[in-house]
Amino acid sequence: MLPIREVELYLESRPPELRDIVLQIRDLVLSAAPSATEAIRRRDILYYYAERGGPVSAGICLVSVHADHVRLAFIHGAFLPDPLGLLRGEPRYKRYVRLETYNDTPWEAVQDLITASASFDPRTDLKLTADQRG
Repeated sequence: MLPIREVELYLESRPPELRDIVLQIRDLVLSAAPSATEAIRRRDILYYYAERGGPVSAGICLVSVHADHVRLAFIHGAFLPDPLGLLRGEPRYKRYVRLETYNDTPWEAVQDLITASASFDPRTDLKLTADQRG
């Protein structure tokens, strides 16, 4: 993980309510995936397993701060359990959750998505899915 000061500098110009959401997501990722790599690229914070590949092949999640919300994206979101139907998006596999306020965020469900994504390995889990389809 990056030093907290580097993340704080990235968040410095963002609205305080959105900064709190990003910092909570960071804590949830650290809890679910202590060995995750954290990187800031352009306007996003990426979390992935560097030992398995890069942000796409080994991605856990991506955090983008917009003017009025935080977008929490999962590159393999189409394969994650989502009982509350939080995930949006129609690209092939990538899905995201739009988070507008800290207090209205369903944190337990967000934690479940991050945990599921952290344990998802497309090298094996997608093969199982294809094998199960026959």
